Amino acid sequence: MPFFHYFLRHRAEITLLTLEHLRLVLWAMGFAILLGIPLGIFLARHPKFRAIVLGANNIVQTIPSLALFGLLLPLPWLGARADRLTITALALYALLPIVRNTFTGIHGVDPTVLEVATGMGLTPAQVLWHVELPLATPVILGGVRVATVITIGVATIAAAIGAGGLGEFIFRGLAMVDNNVILAGAVPAALLALAADGALGLLQRLLQRPRR
Repeated sequence: MPFFHYFLRHRAEITLLTLEHLRLVLWAMGFAILLGIPLGIFLARHPKFRAIVLGANNIVQTIPSLALFGLLLPLPWLGARADRLTITALALYALLPIVRNTFTGIHGVDPTVLEVATGMGLTPAQVLWHVELPLATPVILGGVRVATVITIGVATIAAAIGAGGLGEFIFRGLAMVDNNVILAGAVPAALLALAADGALGLLQRLLQRPRR
């Protein structure tokens, strides 16, 4: 098949761009998790801000990726480098499922369990770390799982602003009207998304398994 011949001939470049794509995704997810989980915990403690924060995240989700890149481009530090711009945009797209699931997980902990923990003398911080977060982890991980798959897909647009990744093949193939070149970027990106979804899904099921 022509695609496999093309894939084999360009396997070194495909591998390099796959690693570049993965780097962008990992940085973006790292920032999204570091910001999204504390924000979700904050919303669980102060539900009155839920509509504002989740509404703002929903608005970001409605902005097309190229438009978001354009909105961030004039910012001095971000606009100076394409990879910074891409990572910031991807992190913004990944925030909503992480924040929403963290809020849902923490807010959904049984109040009776919290009363028992408080009655045992645990401080609010100890209740959070030893009770709420462990119980909410499968739900939070579900949000991370969704965000990761979204980020891997949206990261293909990064090539449009020179940030690299597997989108290089997709845009090159569109310009050449060559399906083999398009598939050289689309297939590895899809495999990355499936692998990430499968691995995080397995971890989520393991965490949800009842302990004996």
